[in-house]
Amino acid sequence: MGIQHHPNGVRTRPATTSDQMRVFELVEELTGEKENSQWAAVYESHLRRERGAVIVAENDDGIVGIATVSYNLTIRYGGEYCELEELIVDDSARGLNLGRILVQRTIDDAKERGCFEMGLYLVPSTEGNRGFYEKLGFEVIGTEMRQTL
Repeated sequence: MGIQHHPNGVRTRPATTSDQMRVFELVEELTGEKENSQWAAVYESHLRRERGAVIVAENDDGIVGIATVSYNLTIRYGGEYCELEELIVDDSARGLNLGRILVQRTIDDAKERGCFEMGLYLVPSTEGNRGFYEKLGFEVIGTEMRQTL
């Protein structure tokens, strides 16, 4: 669960308290939303790995990418499964295979945690990434329905 070193000079590791500002900057860049009062509580929970986690990718320039996951408990699996929630790579780090590195790190961590499977949602804005995820072993299964509460 500690630091992993990769051939391109990138390191991945679980996020820490001191990473919060940079993680929030990257989330804001992805979503266009500004930090709100609930982000910090969720981040703190993720640091404790209660219902999720944040993995950062960094090089000598600092944090250049993040992946966030949620851990969900289900009867049918008799335990947890993992959901990839956000995958963000800073524009300055394009071409370093950070997306692949971060997804693989979250897969490895989920296996170590004992999760039964890992999933992700391909929403219309990310449908173009299907081939990327298929190369990492993901398969398209079913469809999703949602309701905003």
